[in-house]
Amino acid sequence: MSNTSATASKHPIAVLSAIAANLVIAAAKFTGAAVTGSSAMISEGIHSVVDTGNGLLILLGRKMAAKAPDREHPFGYGKELYFWTLIVAILIFAVGGAMSLYEGIAHIRDPRLLRDPGWNYLILAVAFVAESGSLAVAFVKFRREHPDGAIWKSVRASKDPTTFTILFEDTAALGGVVIAALGIYLGDVFQNEYLDGVASVLIGILLGVVAVLLARESKGLLLGEGVRPEMLQKIREITESHSGVEKVIELLTMYFGPNEVLLNMDLKFKTALTAQDIVSAVDQLEAELRREFPEIHRISIEARSFRSAPPAVPSGV
Repeated sequence: MSNTSATASKHPIAVLSAIAANLVIAAAKFTGAAVTGSSAMISEGIHSVVDTGNGLLILLGRKMAAKAPDREHPFGYGKELYFWTLIVAILIFAVGGAMSLYEGIAHIRDPRLLRDPGWNYLILAVAFVAESGSLAVAFVKFRREHPDGAIWKSVRASKDPTTFTILFEDTAALGGVVIAALGIYLGDVFQNEYLDGVASVLIGILLGVVAVLLARESKGLLLGEGVRPEMLQKIREITESHSGVEKVIELLTMYFGPNEVLLNMDLKFKTALTAQDIVSAVDQLEAELRREFPEIHRISIEARSFRSAPPAVPSGV
């Protein structure tokens, strides 16, 4: 089994905890909306239902990504995870964001004061605790995988969308709970029937922003991102330090999954080497690179003729 498959088959505790929390919270929010007539609570209920579906899609993506390579997909199915993460972003935007905006605008056009808003405070308090717990699990898992650097920088560097998708969703969920609580509270205090609808609109905008950020990250992974510049530089240093290599002409990399990298190298070997020497040097170099970077599963090396100088080719760094 490849590393991608192994990663995809790990116990997805962050995803499962988020699904469990969202199922309970969605039921509670819709109950509160039915009792009090709150537009913001309806939006929050929709939000939780969408997040539940998203968690299931992420699990589907993990399962599909674990499939072994076959004749039609010789590089495996690792990018399935990136595809389903993009679908999650679309659902957040199209379903969660758009429906929340619609519900909020409808409430503003036909405003009404809430009935017994105390139920909403209780439900939102429970939702806040549950979402905080789910976010804590996702954050700890994310920090375990990316212990250094700022959160946003770590998200940009991450090639596994599973954890940072849940991180985005749980952060948006907490933000939505706070917005809904403020809208309901201020509407009740000032007897302003519009503020509940305004809160729903703000929740829709929040979901739209999260969807755009997630879609941008997923798009980059799906199109084929390369390794980080510092890793590429280390690969270059290891290669150029090999006794048989005269020059690195080009290095190209691509992620086919969170832990599966393709490395293509165009190298000029020293002119004194025989063909057999070059074969031996390639074997040694591949073994050294795989020891240093276990995520590099496939290495393709083009050996330029050692009897003629190669044409100038732009560096891949």
